[in-house]
Amino acid sequence: MSPVQEISVRDFMVVNPVVFTPETDLLDAVRVLVDRRISGAPVVDERGNLVGLLTEGDFLKAALVAGYQGERGGRVAEYMTREVEAVHAGDSLLDVATRFVETKYRRYPVVEDNRLVGVVGRRDVLRAVLESLRSGR
Repeated sequence: MSPVQEISVRDFMVVNPVVFTPETDLLDAVRVLVDRRISGAPVVDERGNLVGLLTEGDFLKAALVAGYQGERGGRVAEYMTREVEAVHAGDSLLDVATRFVETKYRRYPVVEDNRLVGVVGRRDVLRAVLESLRSGR
């Protein structure tokens, strides 16, 4: 096994990421996404279980509804993506990099027993590769 294959998601994931609850006001959530310059965030229930993901695309759908039907705002639960692919903290970062190449996703929630423990994004994988190359691993 090469040293890069030994790097796990846990080593480069973002802990304590921005999260929303299903009850979060949609406009407040979008304001956070814009202010933090992120394109999406996990949605968790009161126990920290992953229940969805709110992305820029989800908000654009909400904006279309508002534009055509005159309904503004709402709650994150009304627009979030409910079927979310997640990874585990112990997964190989190389395997996650492969998933990024094969999908349109920019980030994956990281879960342990369905509880959110972090987020790993394409940039985190790039950072891992860069550090690995710099250290000669």
